[in-house]
Amino acid sequence: MRILIVKTSSLGDVIHNLPVVSDIRRHFPEAVIDWCVEENFAVIARLHPGVAEVFPVAIRRWRKRLLRRQTWREFAAFRARLRAQHYDLILDSQGLLKSALIAAQAIGPRCGYDEHTVREPLAARFYQRHYTVSVAEHAVTRNRLLAAAALGYTIDDAPDYGISAPPAALPWLPPAPYAILLTATSRDDKLWPEAHWLELGQRLREQGCRAVLPARSAAERERAAHLAAGIPDAIAAPPLDIAALAGALAGAREVIGVDTGLTHLAVALKTPTVALYTATDPGLTGVFGTAFHRNLGGKGQVPTVEAVLGELQAVGEPL
Repeated sequence: MRILIVKTSSLGDVIHNLPVVSDIRRHFPEAVIDWCVEENFAVIARLHPGVAEVFPVAIRRWRKRLLRRQTWREFAAFRARLRAQHYDLILDSQGLLKSALIAAQAIGPRCGYDEHTVREPLAARFYQRHYTVSVAEHAVTRNRLLAAAALGYTIDDAPDYGISAPPAALPWLPPAPYAILLTATSRDDKLWPEAHWLELGQRLREQGCRAVLPARSAAERERAAHLAAGIPDAIAAPPLDIAALAGALAGAREVIGVDTGLTHLAVALKTPTVALYTATDPGLTGVFGTAFHRNLGGKGQVPTVEAVLGELQAVGEPL
C-alpha cells in the first residue's frame, strides 16, 4: 500500500501531522508513505523515518512569480514527479483549497474532511471520500482521526511524533545546561513582554542555566540581541536552518517559547517545554505531546514569570 499525505504548511501544522505517519506505520508496517509539503518545511517530514519520499512544493514562492516561465516549469516538474506514482490513498489533512488542488495533481483516491468539518468547504469538492472529524478536537487529534477513518483503524493512545535529532554540534552553543528562549512569533500581539524575558533569563542564570535565543529574520535577530544583552551570559544565536534548530532544541534542558512552530517542534522532540499564549487560545492548537509540556495563558492573558518557573519546578528543574 502506498499513501500520499498532503500537509504543506505552516511549520506548526506540519509538526502536528507527524503522529499520522507513526499511526499508519504502526497499523500497516509495510505501507510506503510519501509526503507533499512546502519546501521550507520539507526537513520536518524528512525527520520521520516512516516517510519514504518527500515532494517539496513551492506555493508560497510560486504565487509571487506567477508570470515567470521558471515558475511554470517548476510546477510542471513537480506535477510530473508526483504523478509518477499511483497511490492507494491520498490524504489531504490540510483541508484548504490550495492543498486540495495539490492533492488533485496526484493519481489515486483523494480523502479529506467533509464540507462541515473542513477548514475551507470548497476543498471538500475535490475529495472522493469524506470524513466527519469534530472541529472541537485538538489539531493533532483531528489529523490522527482523519487518517484512522480513511484507513479503518482506531486511535486510543497518545501521539507519537516519531522524530529525534542529535544535539547540535555548534561552536557557539554553550555546554549543558542551557535553556532555549523562543521569543519571536508571527504577530506582535503574541509576544511576551521583554521585561518578563529579562527576569526569566536572570533567574535561569542564577540557577546555572544559560539562555540561548534563536532568531531567523533580521527583525527577530535584532530583538534577540537586545534581550540577550540584558541577560547575564545569554547568547543571541546566529541564523539557523530548521535542522540545526532541531538539534539545538533536542539538547536543551528546557524550552520556553511563545506561540510559534518551533515551540511545537520542541515538544515533538520531547524536550521539556512551557508554551506562552497571550493572543490565542491554546485549547485547539497548543503544544501537545507525551513529554513534559505546559500551555500557559490564552487570549488576552499574559503568563507571569513565576508561573513559568513554577511549571519548570514541576518537571524537576531546580528553579
